[in-house]
Amino acid sequence: MPNKNMNTLANTNNGYNALPEEAQTFYDKALLTRMLPELVFAKYGQKRPIPKNAGKTINFRRFTPLDPATTALEEGVTPAGSKLNVDEVEATLEQYGDFVEITDILDLVGIDPVAAETSELLGEQAGKTVDMVVRDVVCAGTNVQYAGGGSSATGTISAAEIKKAARTLKKANAPMIDGSYIGIIDPDIAYDIQNDPLWQDISKYSGGTKIMDGEIGKLGGVRFIETTETLVKEGNVHCAMILGKDAYGIADIEGSANKPKIIIKPFGSSGTEDPLNQRQTQGWKSLFTAVRLNELAMVRLEVKVTE
Repeated sequence: MPNKNMNTLANTNNGYNALPEEAQTFYDKALLTRMLPELVFAKYGQKRPIPKNAGKTINFRRFTPLDPATTALEEGVTPAGSKLNVDEVEATLEQYGDFVEITDILDLVGIDPVAAETSELLGEQAGKTVDMVVRDVVCAGTNVQYAGGGSSATGTISAAEIKKAARTLKKANAPMIDGSYIGIIDPDIAYDIQNDPLWQDISKYSGGTKIMDGEIGKLGGVRFIETTETLVKEGNVHCAMILGKDAYGIADIEGSANKPKIIIKPFGSSGTEDPLNQRQTQGWKSLFTAVRLNELAMVRLEVKVTE
């Protein structure tokens, strides 16, 4: 933690209105410590950082697979060849952020303890914000499977439903992520599937298996990550996302989606707008977007859950 006696205003070309580098690094770290565990959906998208001053629009490019060349070549005859077909998906960055105000009364005993705790709270908020924005894009996909086999969810999750979703991805030649598909589920869905006799808890993994953040187990070639931030629709319908590689993409300015900067305007930095140095603000902002790239590389499995 920065020294409590450290001057919280640094002399810059614009006057006394910036944090010393030591303090900025500390608060950035506090924000990220609470933010990173909240990122689940954001972890599994294709990352496309945009350099500064390069605009806020990006094109994701996906090549259509070539058909197998099963016709034998004739001696001395040049074949017709194949054409590259490219699908482009355009995405525009959007900015998100928030701030809170700290008063001098709240912070009578010194700025640093309150500022540090506030940085952690803002980190948690930033992480949930980024992940929910990505989640809403991903969960709006068109490749949907309803538990129970009808036109809406009537059953709970099961080994058969998971295997069916994995089969859908395999038939579409969706690449796996480190040898498995990824399932993102909430605690209610986890409760139901963990009772299945085919469920393998992480405690039963072989010693060489690297466990992913938030992973709770696997079944049917799908490794499951648990989070409280999955989508729940009307009628108590819960959505499990079964993902292959590069199903969606995330673009931002120089990594700001995963590492937004904390912004602190210290006491005394507002000039005549705060003549008695009564207010400080802390906040964060991030410029990013998410976009679905391959609908066939993801399945939204809608299920009921046990009450």
